[in-house]
Amino acid sequence: MPAPELMHMLRRLIESPSVSSVSPAFDMGNRALIDELAGWCESAGFAVEVMPLDETPPKANLVATMGSGPGGLVLAGHTDTVPCDPGLWSSDPFRLDERDNRLYGLGTSDMKSFLALALEAAGRFDPRDFRRPLVILATADEESSMCGAKAIADAGRPLGRYAVIGEPTGLRPIRMHKGVLMEAIRVTGRSGHSSDPSLGNNALEGMHRVLGEILRWRAELQAAWRNPQFKVEVPTLNLGHIHGGDNPNRICGQCELHIDLRPLPGMDPDELRAQMEKRLARELEGTGLGLEVFRLFEGIPPMETPADSPLVRTAERLTGHAAEAVAFGTEGPYLRRLGMDVLVLGPGDIEQAHQPDEFLALDRIRPTLDLLEDLIQRFCVNPQNP
Repeated sequence: MPAPELMHMLRRLIESPSVSSVSPAFDMGNRALIDELAGWCESAGFAVEVMPLDETPPKANLVATMGSGPGGLVLAGHTDTVPCDPGLWSSDPFRLDERDNRLYGLGTSDMKSFLALALEAAGRFDPRDFRRPLVILATADEESSMCGAKAIADAGRPLGRYAVIGEPTGLRPIRMHKGVLMEAIRVTGRSGHSSDPSLGNNALEGMHRVLGEILRWRAELQAAWRNPQFKVEVPTLNLGHIHGGDNPNRICGQCELHIDLRPLPGMDPDELRAQMEKRLARELEGTGLGLEVFRLFEGIPPMETPADSPLVRTAERLTGHAAEAVAFGTEGPYLRRLGMDVLVLGPGDIEQAHQPDEFLALDRIRPTLDLLEDLIQRFCVNPQNP
């Protein structure tokens, strides 16, 4: 029995809420969606493996495989969405609404639709024709913890030689992206009455020194690292949040700064963290102030797939666009750890992601299906290399 009709799959994916969030108040499981998707894949002839994650609420990954042997192609997507405010939408975000030649709903662009399109494209082939495996990979929690992709990487089991992640790129191939680090810096002093500075040790004054050192470090990083393939061709470091003290007439006892650092491919996140902590400790040496540096989330490494990869070259030929670079993070680095060449390529637009009235244009569906069919043909049905 084949998988359901495409519009039915799209409708059901949007109707199945699967928000992931670092806030427990918004966080949901994805198990119902994974189980329904697994059933569709099984009906289409895939060998299906549901991989439960040690998470609450219940979450899981899906690995669905057609064909066997080495090499092959992975079509990957995450099943979760960001939270939303339904009051800002023109229609129910958890209902697929077709109007103005668009499909509206939470996850239409970012990126539930890709999973249905991958399954629809696979249905154009006879399972007996596969000389290399085709894998549909559906993961949990890309929008929050990346726990689904990390579990796949930690398992260490090769899934294929090439992978396409269907994030919203406007059907333009992406072979590189920056990393994402979000770090907290906490300076602790001693509070006291503001009339006598000797009664305390001002954490805000210490944070002033920290800010100066961070800006000097940023300038050094941007002088040393540059990649013209990115729209913003240097690593960025944003001062995003600061809070310290509680009253004008009290010496500030503690101050905390949050930063966002986006390294280029080739820059090591752990080394960057170590550099920053060392520099800040040196800057505050002898002040008597305490320093803590810690992660606000695990972080996403930068990713780069070689320009001469057969996957990159094939996608460039099929789309008519040279492979590009973006500043947002994906699950690509975790799939790269498994030895795969990874490309980010999907039908949605990043401008739609995380926005009210998110949509997928209907005129993107046919080109996406044709593109996926060509990729499956090239890497699974009639492969020209292992």
